Amino acid sequence: MLKVFFWGFLISVLTFASVFAMETDLSKPRVPTERLKEIRALENPFKPSPENVAKGKSLFQGKATCFTCHGKEGRGDGLAAAGLDPSPRNFTNAAFHALRTDGELFWVIKEGIPGTAMMPMVGSVITEEEAWLVLLYERGLSQKK
Repeated sequence: MLKVFFWGFLISVLTFASVFAMETDLSKPRVPTERLKEIRALENPFKPSPENVAKGKSLFQGKATCFTCHGKEGRGDGLAAAGLDPSPRNFTNAAFHALRTDGELFWVIKEGIPGTAMMPMVGSVITEEEAWLVLLYERGLSQKK
């Protein structure tokens, strides 16, 4: 019984450590520094109404294929996340959302992040309007209890 408890505890600690580790670089901007002010000023043209958030969720979990890396609930634990370095963003982390403007998050969805698995999505997979809706859903993930 003690052996089972030990292994369960160890797995829990390692899982917590890996989730915590992927969120260590929250403050590093992912947009070009020379355009940071301009990109931060971009505003989402859609309001976070239940209807718009539902549209964003549908896109996140479907057409946009965000769930593949970020997981169905946005925790960065999707089926394709294993072995990615850096790990996909955990959108349930409120600290992350507090550091990023909508413009910055939109730019990442649109342009991707060089050196990571985050590829450009706008134009190849979704439209700009759909990207803004996905962003509403991602923002809401940090507010779920």
